[in-house]
Amino acid sequence: MDMDQDNMRFLGLIGVYKESCKLIFRWRKLFSLITLTLILPLLIVFLAEEPVSEILYDKIRFNEFMLMDSAAGTPSYHKLSDLVSAEWTEFILLKAFYFAFVLVFSLLATSAVVYTVASAYTAKEVTFRKVIGVVPRVWRRLALTFLCIFFAFFAYNAVFGAAVYWWTHTSMSDSTAATVVFFVVVIAAYVVGFVYMTIVWQLASVVSVLEDTCGVKAMVKSADLIKGKLVVAVVVFVKLLAAVVGLYIVFVVVCLNMPVVAKKIGFGGLCLVALVAVVLFGLVVQTVIYFVCKSYHRQNIDKSALSDHLEAYSGGYVRLKASPAEKDVQLEEYRV
Repeated sequence: MDMDQDNMRFLGLIGVYKESCKLIFRWRKLFSLITLTLILPLLIVFLAEEPVSEILYDKIRFNEFMLMDSAAGTPSYHKLSDLVSAEWTEFILLKAFYFAFVLVFSLLATSAVVYTVASAYTAKEVTFRKVIGVVPRVWRRLALTFLCIFFAFFAYNAVFGAAVYWWTHTSMSDSTAATVVFFVVVIAAYVVGFVYMTIVWQLASVVSVLEDTCGVKAMVKSADLIKGKLVVAVVVFVKLLAAVVGLYIVFVVVCLNMPVVAKKIGFGGLCLVALVAVVLFGLVVQTVIYFVCKSYHRQNIDKSALSDHLEAYSGGYVRLKASPAEKDVQLEEYRV
């Protein structure tokens, strides 16, 4: 990164975007390889899941209707029953594979991009081979953080569901207007909380890679770091989410319904390329926001210590056991 750390705290939305673009273009060869090996397969499976699932589900529904028209106990009935059971098993396995693949590759892509951006920040030479070698080690830390945020989201959704259930099954008010107002307030609060938790998760993923912490501790640090730059983070998140959802809707609604196969392939390819660019840009942006937040809170990031931390992932540097006063050199406060 060209900008020094003290000036990074003044970066706003446009500044974060510019810094991210500079990084992508300067390290375009390395980011291109990361995109081709990690992000592109992730998004191909992401886009292919909907049409494949729809085809398989339509087959299941057709065979279920045939089963309903068959006489129970006949050979054809047993044959159709076994076929439907096998197809449901196939459908469930497909969903399981999809979620596992998307989870693993999203964590791998995140770790690769964060590691690359941090290497650029420390002016550390890094190759694609080294990134791929480091990614599996970083991935384990990200997986632990993901599990923690997963349970946090599960508890959050459970509380929300319980609140809605309690309201709908207890006659607190006969007023329709009051019911509408209640649901609007609750849904608005839920969306705000959901967005905030997602932003904390994204920053916690960066913390898990660049600092000696992960899981709940990374989430706590992330929540502290985001203070003061929350508006920028929210705007970035909403814009990127709108872009991803918009491209996905265009792909499903427009592309898949095109009658000409050539046009369908061509338009689908354009959607895929655009989605790849958005995802790569989003991963770089969330890492830049981490450095901006650190600078905003005047938390000095020792480039030498950070470089040693990154080198430790590849086994090229063995960190000495730090004293209590030096335990977290990357989060050391400095006075201006």
